[in-house]
Amino acid sequence: MTLTAENFHSHFSTGGKAVNGWCGLPSAATAEIVARAGFDMLTIDMQHGLVDYQVMLTMLQAMSASTAPKFVRLPWNEPGIAMKCLDAGASGIICPMINNAEDASRLVAATRYAPLGARSYGPVRAAALHSDYVARSGELVQVFAMIETAEALANRDAIMSVEGLSGIYIGPADLGLSLGHPPTLSPEAPEVHEAIDAILASARKAGLLAGIHCGSGEMIRQMHQRGFDFASLSTDTGIFTHAIGAALADARGQ
Repeated sequence: MTLTAENFHSHFSTGGKAVNGWCGLPSAATAEIVARAGFDMLTIDMQHGLVDYQVMLTMLQAMSASTAPKFVRLPWNEPGIAMKCLDAGASGIICPMINNAEDASRLVAATRYAPLGARSYGPVRAAALHSDYVARSGELVQVFAMIETAEALANRDAIMSVEGLSGIYIGPADLGLSLGHPPTLSPEAPEVHEAIDAILASARKAGLLAGIHCGSGEMIRQMHQRGFDFASLSTDTGIFTHAIGAALADARGQ
C-alpha cells in the first residue's frame, strides 16, 4: 500500500512501515529531488533546518511531485506557526520538546478544530488539496509530539493520554543529551536504548503511532524491527555532505 495522507492510519494499522525523508535545506529544488526519490513520508524541518515560513510553503509546493504525506517540524510549540503550516497544506505536524501533558494539550489545541481543539478556520491551501477538508481534518491531519528529554520520558504516559495526538516521535540526539550522553542520531548508550524502548512501549499501550529519527539506513531497519511505524533517514544536509565528501575523496583516489 502506497502511503498517502488519506490512508495514513490504515497503512500502519495493517502493518505497514515507512521511511521519512528529512529536509532542512531551504530550497524548493532540493525538496523536489527528495520528494522524487521515493520516500514514504516527507518532513520539512523548521526547527533545526534553515527554513522559514515562505520557503516552507514553496518546498511544500515542490513536494507535490510525490503523493507522500508531507509533515512540518515546528520551530516550537507555538500555535500561530502550527496553524499556518497546516493552512499551507502540511498533512502532519511534528512538535519538539513536548515535556508534559500541558504541552501536549496546547499542541492539540493549535492543530485540531473545535470541539477538540481551538484551531482557527482558514485552510487556504489545505482546502484546495483535500475535498471537505474541515470535516475530514481529524483523519487528514496528523499530530506528533516529540519525546526527547528526561522530563518527557518521565511524563510519557501522561503526554500520550492527551486526546488528539496521532503519535509520538523520538529525537534520539536530544534524548541522549538529556540523559547525560553525547547527542547523536546513532545512539549506542544502553540507557538511551532503554529509554527508546520504554517510549515505544508506552506508545503501543496508548494506541499511538511511533516514529524515530535515525542516523543510518541500518538503524532504520533495526527500528522497524523493534516495532516503530516510521523512521527518518538522517537529513538532506547530512546526506549531501557525506555524498559530496565521498565523491571528492574518490576523485582524489583516497
